[in-house]
Amino acid sequence: MKPNKFIQIIEIDWNRIPEHSYLRNISVLRNLKHLEFNSNITFFAGENGSGKSTLLEAIAVAYGFNPEGGTKNYSFETYHDVSELSEAIYISKGFKKPESGYFFRAESFFNVATKAEEYDAFNPNGPSYGGRSLHCQSHGESFLSFFQTFQKQGIYILDEPEAALSPQRQLTLFMQIAQKAKEGSQFLIASHSPILLGLPEAEILSFDGNTIEKISYEDTESYAITEMFINNREVLIKHLLE
Repeated sequence: MKPNKFIQIIEIDWNRIPEHSYLRNISVLRNLKHLEFNSNITFFAGENGSGKSTLLEAIAVAYGFNPEGGTKNYSFETYHDVSELSEAIYISKGFKKPESGYFFRAESFFNVATKAEEYDAFNPNGPSYGGRSLHCQSHGESFLSFFQTFQKQGIYILDEPEAALSPQRQLTLFMQIAQKAKEGSQFLIASHSPILLGLPEAEILSFDGNTIEKISYEDTESYAITEMFINNREVLIKHLLE
């Protein structure tokens, strides 16, 4: 493990999780006590409900980000839905401090965009994202405008960043992440995208078993299903519809 990762290791103290917490029913989390990050790009991959977004959010909150998203300077709450996991996570940080950082959640980005507008009201340079209000852009455009603010030497925690992006725009994000990771930024990303998961030198962690396992790109379910559909579309459709 290289010592320059902003988030190097997380540890979970299960004594701080209530005995009847739903977290103890998620097997991949229940068996997790220690996790190291060895790449500037780490993907959490797995089926819905596997625990990847729960862990990602807990890491973000434990690191100091607002639960609904934003930078560390964002402080607002439209609903309270934070698990106890964030209070049980201990983070070992590298010796360098990031120059920037952001926690992105696709499901609450509208709320973050609204808060960004409030902050921009005090910005003498005008709107921060592409020179236009995020609410004056399409959903996909606003996502991409945010992603294009990535800086080098930053820490970015992203939950399903592909949600509003076309395949072409996902390729734009692909290039953005690759470039910023090369410049020293660290990314923790929960994703189903067979495009983003193909980022070179990324470490992919599968949440589909009883423990978190490192897997290859070709072993991800996203890749396998996409490949199967493209190569056997007619047979697969016939089987599904019959």
